[in-house]
Amino acid sequence: MLFSSITFLYYFFPAVLILYFIAPKMLKNTVLLLSSLIFYAWGEPKYIFLMLISIVCGYVCGLLIEKFKGKTASKVTLVFSCLISLGMLGYFKYADFFITNFNAVTGLSLPLLKIALPIGISFYTFQILSYTVDVYRGTVPAQRNFINLAAYVTMFPQLIAGPIVRYSDVEKQLTERTHSIAKASEGVRRFVCGLSKKIFIANILGELAGLFLASKEQSVLFCWIYAAAYSLQIYFDFSGYSDMAVGLGKIFGFDFMENFNYPYISSSITEFWRRWHISLGSWFRDYVYIPLGGNRVSKLLWFRNIFIVWMLTGFWHGANWNFIVWGLYFAVFLIMEKLWLKDFLAKNKIFGHFYVLILVMISFVIFGAPDFRLSFECIKGMFGFAGLPLATAETLYYLKSYGLILAIAVIGSMPLPKKLYAMAEKKFPAVTAVAEPVAVVALLLLATAYLVDGSFNPFLYFRF
Repeated sequence: MLFSSITFLYYFFPAVLILYFIAPKMLKNTVLLLSSLIFYAWGEPKYIFLMLISIVCGYVCGLLIEKFKGKTASKVTLVFSCLISLGMLGYFKYADFFITNFNAVTGLSLPLLKIALPIGISFYTFQILSYTVDVYRGTVPAQRNFINLAAYVTMFPQLIAGPIVRYSDVEKQLTERTHSIAKASEGVRRFVCGLSKKIFIANILGELAGLFLASKEQSVLFCWIYAAAYSLQIYFDFSGYSDMAVGLGKIFGFDFMENFNYPYISSSITEFWRRWHISLGSWFRDYVYIPLGGNRVSKLLWFRNIFIVWMLTGFWHGANWNFIVWGLYFAVFLIMEKLWLKDFLAKNKIFGHFYVLILVMISFVIFGAPDFRLSFECIKGMFGFAGLPLATAETLYYLKSYGLILAIAVIGSMPLPKKLYAMAEKKFPAVTAVAEPVAVVALLLLATAYLVDGSFNPFLYFRF
């Protein structure tokens, strides 16, 4: 079930909302848990048992880790819990990848398992892992109420595509959280904003990216348009989903971490990754990079740690070599910045900004292309090495047709609209107080009309 669907907007969510707010305090997490299980089962009922097994394992292991704290049994239980979680993720997400590559290296023909990828497994696996590790570290106490832990893992606002909410961030909110009209109103505004980003920008840019992939008359300009369109599409798609998740969380009294902070205004790749998919980056930092030694080791080991983290970051996104290459691509530039470019980029912000935009667009060509050949040809085309014309009549037609939405997307990826609204709110509070709810309702109605009439409505990060 998609957030951007009529079923969710006008059937599932209103029903859950009514049940949640009429339920007594002690049953609210139960309502969240049951509704989240229905939400998940709507699309993949057979995999609900896999998720429940993961939760039960995490619950039992958390209790045992705490019980045997300071003893070898505690560490053994943690290792067991990690192996179970990572084993499930590895089997369902990466088994065929390893079989394919094993066959390629050995010349054998082992049959593929052809296992369907359970939606959201990368996200809820990382949540369970962070919970058991944090219990082992003593950061949080083990959760003794199974309903509360299960509600945390399965919570439908963030279940499918994050953000990766850590147990430590919501531990107290699971039992003591505030509900208010003001907070719910903020949540509604945030949700509608995310929905609008998804429907009115990401979906349209996705159409443009699809036109490039299907075109027989590509050009240098068209390659750049594709790179820009896909980079903006994935940003508005994923940040839009995160906005909706944060908004829904606020409606139910939760405060989730922000997942994006205008990454395209960055002037270095280091800064970009502090602003892009923040929950994933911080997860790998705290649970992989720092335990490996971070930068508190020799330079050689430090570089090793960076490469490990970014190979895993790429691999987390999907069982394909293009994702691994994408991750290692960023590792190379991050190391270059740490060694040579840091001071230069700090002094030359404008250059750094364009440097980031070009590198990121190239990275998403690698990330989004169905195969290496297409991504390589597109990158060659961007820099005039593919024998393509500078522009064609088709390219100019699409640029004219989609130029406005590209411009809107560029402006929307910057903090300018937010700053302008803050200024208007300060100077004309009475006007904005009336205009804002009207705008929210209007956007929701327009989005509804689009959903009723449109068919192109994917979420890119659902496959991860």
